[in-house]
Amino acid sequence: MQTALITGAGRGIGLATARGFVKAGWRVLALDKDFASFDLEEADRIEFDLRELARIPEILENQGEIHTLVNNAGVLYCEPYDAIPEAHRREILAVNLEAPAALIAALAPQMRRRRSGRIVNVGSVAAFTGHPDLWYGITKAGILNLTKSWAKELGPHGVLVNAVAPGPTQTAMYDQLPASRKDGVMKSVYSGRVCQPEEVAAAIVWLGTACPEYVNGTTLDVNNGSYPR
Repeated sequence: MQTALITGAGRGIGLATARGFVKAGWRVLALDKDFASFDLEEADRIEFDLRELARIPEILENQGEIHTLVNNAGVLYCEPYDAIPEAHRREILAVNLEAPAALIAALAPQMRRRRSGRIVNVGSVAAFTGHPDLWYGITKAGILNLTKSWAKELGPHGVLVNAVAPGPTQTAMYDQLPASRKDGVMKSVYSGRVCQPEEVAAAIVWLGTACPEYVNGTTLDVNNGSYPR
């Protein structure tokens, strides 16, 4: 049985993705710091705070072979550019960008050795334009560059590294946005509705299990025309 490690799996897109991998017959390692909303009995839970970057190799040490990594965990704070607490900036950088980089680096050796493996990074439409949440946008742009960099590095070893860029998705993160932000984004969404976590998860599972091997280093937009205003 193949194994998928999914970060931020406790709720939202991560939980929907975990369900998708279980349905596909995979063993799932669900990593999160809070499992209060988690109801997937088939998955193995790893309770861990990704801000503890130095402990990431230790956390992975006894988990066996991991065939697909999904870097989904993310943090967003709705704060003005000139009033972002230092602690929030550090948390966003650590969880959104540094932890995915550390997880890829930790799993790359086994994927190289096997000459197989897939990595899916969850970006955002925030990567493509100026964004109201400064450091969130910066980290999501960084995750797309991280995707291309590791795809170039691991591609010759048979490993695929891709990303998805969701638009507004019905999650706790979306719920915290001001009504004016939601209204602005909805004006440009082709279908006039918010994306459901299962729709993003379907794209992640496809990239993590079944997409053609020539799909590498790319970002799959799952945003229905939506871009921040």
